[in-house]
Amino acid sequence: QVQFVESGGGLVQPGGSLRLSCAASGSIFRRYRMAWYRQAPGNLRESVARIEISGSTNYADAVKGRFTISRDTANNTVYLQMNSLKPEDTAVYYCNGEPRALFPSWGQGTQVTVSS
Repeated sequence: QVQFVESGGGLVQPGGSLRLSCAASGSIFRRYRMAWYRQAPGNLRESVARIEISGSTNYADAVKGRFTISRDTANNTVYLQMNSLKPEDTAVYYCNGEPRALFPSWGQGTQVTVSS
């Protein structure tokens, strides 16, 4: 079973940037779509960015134009570059493979806090 380890979160001021990393324990990027999700306190987990096997990407409206998902296939790592951060981006961020039924486990996530 593939495991994911997220890192790169932290405390940042509004308007700042962070780059999250997600290391996968296996070589899956050529076979499965990858996505970043986030979960804020009291909210359901939501997807924010996806990268297809082809490399094409799509984003939730709330982050479009500010976040960029990318991957390093050779190193089994997915990234999320987050710019122009807002307080409403505060959440625990997770990565996982899709379709979700094939990847039932979640990593520990990485906390992102946007506050002045």
